[in-house]
Amino acid sequence: MSARSSDGPPAAERPGYEQARDELVEIVRRLEAGGVTLEESLELWERGEQLAKICQDWLDGARERLETAARPTDASAE
Repeated sequence: MSARSSDGPPAAERPGYEQARDELVEIVRRLEAGGVTLEESLELWERGEQLAKICQDWLDGARERLETAARPTDASAE
């Protein structure tokens, strides 16, 4: 499965779901812990937004695949 998004880095450079999720978890941890500058906080937030979109793209793609697999085929209708 590939990430479907047309914005951001090409699919070959986009992290997989688990990698994006793990990085997002780390960003949230750092933001919640505090101790970072405003500029760094903004950079972390922006990266977090990118990662959240990547994760959502992966989940949407998985949902589409499951829905496609669950549809009855024409051959089975006979």
